[in-house]
Amino acid sequence: QVQLVESGGGLVQPGGSLRLSCAASGLPYDYYAIGWFRQAPGREREGVSCFSSSDGRTYYTDSVKGRFTISRDNTKNTVYLQMDDLKPEDTAVYYCATDKYLYCSSYAFHKPERYNSWGQGTQVTVSS
Repeated sequence: QVQLVESGGGLVQPGGSLRLSCAASGLPYDYYAIGWFRQAPGREREGVSCFSSSDGRTYYTDSVKGRFTISRDNTKNTVYLQMDDLKPEDTAVYYCATDKYLYCSSYAFHKPERYNSWGQGTQVTVSS
C-alpha cells in the first residue's frame, strides 16, 4: 500500500522560501511520478508540479515557474518542492500524490483525477 507523508510547511514572509518533502513508501514499481497540488480555502485543488522518475522530466503550472523547483532524492524515495520568492497567493494546503499512469503528462499533470494515492497535506502560509 502506497503511503505518502508531506512535511516542511509553515509560516513564511513574502519573498521567503520553504522546502516541502514528500516521503513515499510502498511504491509498487521501480518507476513512479509524483505530483504536488495545493488547495486554498474555497478554491479547487490546483496542480503545481510533477516529477517523473523514469526520465527525470518535470512540469510546473505557470504561476510557479521560475520560483518552485521539484526534485528527488532517489535513495530516500523522497520528492521535494523547493519554493522560493513565496507570495501570499501561494498560501494553501500542499499535497503530494502518485500518478496512476506512472509518468507526468505535459498537458494533464495538473488534473487530480490522474492521481490515486494522496498524502495528508501540509499547510503553507505566506504572510507578513
